[in-house]
Amino acid sequence: MAIPPPPGPQQPEGQYPPPNTQGPYQQQPYQQQQFQQPFPQQYQPWGYGYSPQNSPAPVNGLAISALVLGFLCFLPAVGLLLGILALVQIRKKGERGKEMAIGGMVLSSLGLVLALLAVATGGAHDFWDGFKEAANDSGGSTFSLVKGDCFDVPGGSLEGVTYDVDKVPCAGEHQGEVYANFIMSGGSYPGDGAVADTADERCYTLQDAYAMDSWAVPDDVDLYYFTPTRQSWRLGDREITCVFGNTDATAGLTGSLRRDAKTLDADQFIYLSAAQVLNAAMDTEPDTEYVEDDLPGHKQWASRVADALTEQAGRLRDHTFAPDAAAPVTALVKDLESARAEWTKAADAADVDAFYLHYEKGLDLTDPQQTVTAREALGLATDPPTYGGDDGSGDDGGDDTGLEV
Repeated sequence: MAIPPPPGPQQPEGQYPPPNTQGPYQQQPYQQQQFQQPFPQQYQPWGYGYSPQNSPAPVNGLAISALVLGFLCFLPAVGLLLGILALVQIRKKGERGKEMAIGGMVLSSLGLVLALLAVATGGAHDFWDGFKEAANDSGGSTFSLVKGDCFDVPGGSLEGVTYDVDKVPCAGEHQGEVYANFIMSGGSYPGDGAVADTADERCYTLQDAYAMDSWAVPDDVDLYYFTPTRQSWRLGDREITCVFGNTDATAGLTGSLRRDAKTLDADQFIYLSAAQVLNAAMDTEPDTEYVEDDLPGHKQWASRVADALTEQAGRLRDHTFAPDAAAPVTALVKDLESARAEWTKAADAADVDAFYLHYEKGLDLTDPQQTVTAREALGLATDPPTYGGDDGSGDDGGDDTGLEV
């Protein structure tokens, strides 16, 4: 059997030469069909046998963003929206990331529910308050000092700017003692001067509620205060803290100056609270230097003093004091009633001379020395402050200074 040669240039492809009929066997002719490849040949445009059919679908970017926001619980509504958009794009483009989008939607939904619950229950408000407190503590606030706290300031001065305090026991030496706190109102920062003016006025007024026995306050003690800075104001800091401090920074304070309902007994508290009624009226004296410069104003002042003496005597008379203090307090009440009569006449004076006559008599009857015996019986301080004034009166403030925080 002859093997047909491959087709040559003159021979059509797919055809063989005529069969050899000379051999002992005669082959039957057959039809040879051309072989056709079932598929056209694939070309590899990128080389190295890598074809486009082997490339994975890209991951949808919105699905990634939704998952990240879901984990961070940041802007949960945005994370939920991105998850929905991601599913739409994945369905249209055939991209991957369906699980990411669904996971982000679930986490964002939980975050949204928690956020709504926080708003409904007030948790968001508490969180914001806590945040502001932490920010204030780190950015210069009143360091969470409350009434009755004693402290030292790094650097040793209660003037200027400070960023920290060290709380210490009041029984030992310390630089400052907090006697009041109050909150300023207002939106924008009012300025350093306005803040200092508010602190001066309010801190002076509030000292008597903490140190009711002003005779027990040493003469070298002055008023100071912590105030917000412009920076801490932006964080919500509105608190002013009123402080007792020594005018001599190297001396400091020893022991607490607190004399209020928390530390006084019932007899002491009644006596001092009654005395403060008179002190408040005395502080309303007109600013004019001489009575003749404003006689009507001084007569109105005398009337206020007479009313205060009536109330003071009534409070002392209505309270039952301990046996050792009862007699001295009763004697003091008689002096107060006599003083009230003189101040009433001063209020009704027809001219300056008449005013002076009764004013001086009334002033003598309210002299602080008149109260020493009763004070001693009550266990209160018996040395009047050197600045003078009436029993239990407060300091005029002097050159009050403030410490910004």
